[in-house]
Amino acid sequence: MNTDIENLFKDKVLGHPAGLFVLFFTEMWERFSFYGMRILLVIFLTAPLLGDNPGWANWPREHALALFGTYASLLYLTPILGGYIADKYTGYRWAVVIGCFIMTLGHVSMAFETEFTLYLGLALLVIGTGFFKPNITSVISEMYKGNDAKKDGAYTIFYMGVNAGGFFGIMLCGYLAENVGWSWGFGLAGIFMFLGMIQFWLSKNLFGNIGAKPSKKHEVELPQNINEKAPSKQQDNQESDKLNHFTLIDKILIGLTTTMGFTWLINDPMSKIGNINLFDFTIGDFEGATVVIIAAVLLFLYLIISRIRRYTPIVKDKMIAVAIFAFFTIFFWAAFEQAAGSLNIFARDYTMRDLTGSSALVFKIIDAILTVIPLVIISYVVFLLSKKTFSKIGFSNIVLAISFIIIWGIVVWKLNNEFSKDTTEVGATWFGILNSFFIIAFAPFFSKWWESKYNPSAAVKYGLGLGLLGFGFALLAYGSMGIPQGAKTASVSMIWLILAFLFHTLGELCLSPVGLSYLSKLVPGRMIAFMFGIWYLAIAIGQKAAGSLGGMIDKVTADYNLSTFFLIFTIVPIAAGILIVIMNPILKKLMHGIR
Repeated sequence: MNTDIENLFKDKVLGHPAGLFVLFFTEMWERFSFYGMRILLVIFLTAPLLGDNPGWANWPREHALALFGTYASLLYLTPILGGYIADKYTGYRWAVVIGCFIMTLGHVSMAFETEFTLYLGLALLVIGTGFFKPNITSVISEMYKGNDAKKDGAYTIFYMGVNAGGFFGIMLCGYLAENVGWSWGFGLAGIFMFLGMIQFWLSKNLFGNIGAKPSKKHEVELPQNINEKAPSKQQDNQESDKLNHFTLIDKILIGLTTTMGFTWLINDPMSKIGNINLFDFTIGDFEGATVVIIAAVLLFLYLIISRIRRYTPIVKDKMIAVAIFAFFTIFFWAAFEQAAGSLNIFARDYTMRDLTGSSALVFKIIDAILTVIPLVIISYVVFLLSKKTFSKIGFSNIVLAISFIIIWGIVVWKLNNEFSKDTTEVGATWFGILNSFFIIAFAPFFSKWWESKYNPSAAVKYGLGLGLLGFGFALLAYGSMGIPQGAKTASVSMIWLILAFLFHTLGELCLSPVGLSYLSKLVPGRMIAFMFGIWYLAIAIGQKAAGSLGGMIDKVTADYNLSTFFLIFTIVPIAAGILIVIMNPILKKLMHGIR
């Protein structure tokens, strides 16, 4: 173990290096700003131009969700480039700071609420995320070299930072946006992104050279991948340099498919919103955009197949298994990510959110408990961190303390504002906190389940995840059956939306963390970056599909009804879940004993 790592492990908080909690809070503020903005975007764009809190442009839902789908998709593609730049040039820590700074500018830009600043802000957020996302977890990887036994616990703690940031970002940015003004919600996201950057940069003395210099080899690690084990040297050397080498044809195919895919992603919202079509041609009965994306998919499939065929039979089988899991991942995210799109619209326009009397009081009490208890716990961690590190990174601790003073001030104002009213209107954005809350509540149960003798196979976990996701939409389909065809508003009980988020989160816990874990176990070390790129691509496709499918809400509702719209997201995931369970014997054979 090198000296910098030894020094980090001298100052411990809750049994882990204090530096882990510096990263915890940096990630928390980044997720605060990301989820805070994410929950607002579609609602803001589709809000009426008139009213107490008018939206920006009263966009058609299809346009708003096309833009959101492209934005969410690009967020999973730029980290591939960001990790490469950090490896070659900046180092992990500088990449995190650069990412934070660019994202801060993005949030500030969006707070101006003009057409130009909206697009500029989204572009900056995509670029900034590319620098931030892969590299903050790489710092953890360096910190725990030689301490693999503690790594699982470290990622579990770090993942709690992800959910804590999402929880408070959605709650507070959403509340300010809906009750004070949209620019306040977007602006608050930017403020905490900036404070997170300053807090992280001022803590550099704690880390020494960890993450400061480009490493010779990039280890892609994600906070969701809490069960990952580093590939062994034996695995890493299974394939020769010749097999791993990218040929000229490989590079040309990567360049072509990347250019075609990126251009298509940009063209989709641009052609709908601005009526500017980069692919304004037809071939037979197919529009230009359709031709381009089909060609890109076929070329990329050829690239994957040609590379997989180069490896030994066992490695080839494992990579095919990963590709199959990645394919089914697309179906999951295409439905799950309705949370930020069509489910947001359902919460605002079709859900009964006005509460009076005892119902209002019960909600206020539950909301207060959900807000205050997690904040007390995290504030206590801030106190412990400050006790251990104030002599080394005092200014960083002060910035962190200021951040929490601001949070507490907003929370106290929010609670006072709500309890001073006899009635309450549950914000449309409030339902977004349920995913983070349910993850924190149920993650320990799933963790113990996976460690028990009843731990199901990978295919069964995927089947469960997709089935639970589909069942959540089935509840929404049932709950919205009374909404007439073509209706733009309704007052469905909020219990259906709450139950849907519960089952969607249970599905996520079955599928999302374990998918990444299996990828790390199945793929030899020298191929991990390439296969993580494919995994990111699968998620990106799912994100874009979520926006495109969610944009059909008005058409399906007009032609049929809202229940039919949710029924689509019921049938497809459940069918995909049944199919992958049927494939369980084949996948077990392809995985060669990996569990």
